[in-house]
Amino acid sequence: MGEYLPSLQLESPRDPAMDRITDKVAALPADASFVSLEFFPPKTAMGFSNLRDRLDRMSRALRPLFVNVTWGAGGSTAQKSLELAEICQRELGLTTCLHLTCTNMSRNLIDKALDDAKALGVRNILALRGDPPRRAEYRDANDPDPGDDDDEFVWAVDLVHYIKKHHGDYFCIGVAGYPEGHADESHPLGQNLERDFPWLVEKTQAGADFIMTQLFFDVAAYDAFEKTLREHPSGVFKDILIIPGLMPIQGYQMIKRTAKLSHAKVPEPLMARLDAVKGDDERVKAVGVDILSELVEQVKEVKSRTPGPQGFHFYTLNLEKAVSFIVERTGLIPPSTPEEEETLEIGNPIPEIAVMHVNGSTPDDSFHEITKRKSSVASDPRNRVIVLGRPASYPDYEATAFEASIPAEPVNTRANTLAISEGEGVLGREATWDDFPNGRWGDARSPAYGQIDGYGVSLHVTVAQALQLWGTPKVSEDINRIFIRHLKGELSAIPWSEEGFNAETDAIRETLIRLNSKGWWSLASQPTVNGLRSNDPTFGWGPQNGFVFQKAFVEFFLPSADWKVLEAKLTRPEMKDTICFYATNVAGDFVSSDSNQPTVNSEGRPHVREASTNAVTWGVFPGKEIVTPTIIEEVSFRAWSEEAFGIWGEWAKVYGKGSDSEKLLESVRRDAWLVNIIHHDFVDGEALWDLLLK
Repeated sequence: MGEYLPSLQLESPRDPAMDRITDKVAALPADASFVSLEFFPPKTAMGFSNLRDRLDRMSRALRPLFVNVTWGAGGSTAQKSLELAEICQRELGLTTCLHLTCTNMSRNLIDKALDDAKALGVRNILALRGDPPRRAEYRDANDPDPGDDDDEFVWAVDLVHYIKKHHGDYFCIGVAGYPEGHADESHPLGQNLERDFPWLVEKTQAGADFIMTQLFFDVAAYDAFEKTLREHPSGVFKDILIIPGLMPIQGYQMIKRTAKLSHAKVPEPLMARLDAVKGDDERVKAVGVDILSELVEQVKEVKSRTPGPQGFHFYTLNLEKAVSFIVERTGLIPPSTPEEEETLEIGNPIPEIAVMHVNGSTPDDSFHEITKRKSSVASDPRNRVIVLGRPASYPDYEATAFEASIPAEPVNTRANTLAISEGEGVLGREATWDDFPNGRWGDARSPAYGQIDGYGVSLHVTVAQALQLWGTPKVSEDINRIFIRHLKGELSAIPWSEEGFNAETDAIRETLIRLNSKGWWSLASQPTVNGLRSNDPTFGWGPQNGFVFQKAFVEFFLPSADWKVLEAKLTRPEMKDTICFYATNVAGDFVSSDSNQPTVNSEGRPHVREASTNAVTWGVFPGKEIVTPTIIEEVSFRAWSEEAFGIWGEWAKVYGKGSDSEKLLESVRRDAWLVNIIHHDFVDGEALWDLLLK
């Protein structure tokens, strides 16, 4: 995991005991409601910086009782989890719950993670199993053999026992509950709620303090789950804190992927509402807010049967707008404290802030009370020079006499901060600019950039499923066949994608088959589109009456010998400004069209171009700026390449050490280059493919 050194060594001035989740809940009024929010470590430094601001804003606007930080087993992902936990716990003063998966983690790494959590003042752990165990591949050389004692980590209950044994009651321990049953299989038929209960009983008896559920959309399933727990013959669930987990719907494809990975059923009536608007991201998100707000109200009815505060956990995906709308509309934001309501006794009262109506609802009055401003606009955010007879040339440093006469409201009031989180005004647009993420094809500056789970490299299938899907490849031609079968629809997944292809792939399917037959294994691609209407059944997206465009691109692995030949072709002078490419290998060697095309500055001296940013999908819609949902750039390619090469390693671990398949996949991982090529001519649909195949 690497050495982690907390930046601070001082305890928080607040009572550390009150950082335990169960103690905080017990201190609430019996009729109170609370929310908790979950975040994952961003993949890029820019994403981390932007998430820090987002966390600060959401903590002030929404007042979560605590926040969760997800965990990736080992390596840089685990390090980033601890860095994010430090930001939450130390910098922002948020009670933090750190996820910890135990399978495929050595005992030394578990000890290190728990010690680091203690050093940060983190008092809460969500104890999870993680991916199905492959102990032989992950065991630390210093760990004892599995038979030496009973501390081997196979299930989450083993982690609960271990934490209790070595740390006593220091940590408040949460465990996962599955309202629809847990499934290791690739389809929901493997889910069995009754089969799960013995494990949940055992985890609770081992010392779990609360249960946090997997996300769900089926309230009837959750109702049955909680009722069964409360009435369980063992009696262990009678009074335990159960926190339902909910995920705001951020996009149509995203929710379909989420439901597939989590095996969470989306009831047909809800799916029909999303299907009706699936081509328009804005309408999908608006319908999603409606759906989640309705779910919260329905879950409130379920929770009302058990005395005590009602809690709701939101899987934010590092986004804020939808969560803020849902939490405000359903009345889950705690009321202001007397200190927050205190106003300064200067000047005359100002007019009431305009009440913001969210889809017809009226926010709680406590957020829009009449307040008294601290000073005039000329002093916010700094003292500004008052200019006469002309507009302010530098608004951050100058103000007109009229502007100086207008009383200014503090920017950081809860009402203003909530409005920003909901995208209101200029500040809101700047805060929620990444509101419509596109996975690894979105903007790498976004905290939500990358895949939605945030748990690091994973095949998303069990060993048995991997063997069934991909067999035991022994030569590179076997890998060719796996990719080609996936393209033909004969395989439901490859290690890099558990999803099928979009309809637009039909336009280039045969071309991709030719590419993969060469041993150039494609991970992503798209054909050209030149001004089709946004309601086109295959390529359309976005609001009505718009036009959509696409540049052709393809991303693939290829042998190093083939890359040398291809690189020579891509770097010919006539390719300048025709294509853009990025290429890297597992050793971190990196080449791009930017670094290969020096230009000359005004003094005649050569210099290397700045890294390019390529919008490869864009749309033009009435009354809107141009929308660019799919972006390829160096920083995102580099972030993704680490994961892409890691998946070769994960695939190799399916097979025994020293086996033919393991040797093949490891040799491919060490030798291959990952290349992404974009052709700028979106009018000529064959330009990219002619370049690669002719």
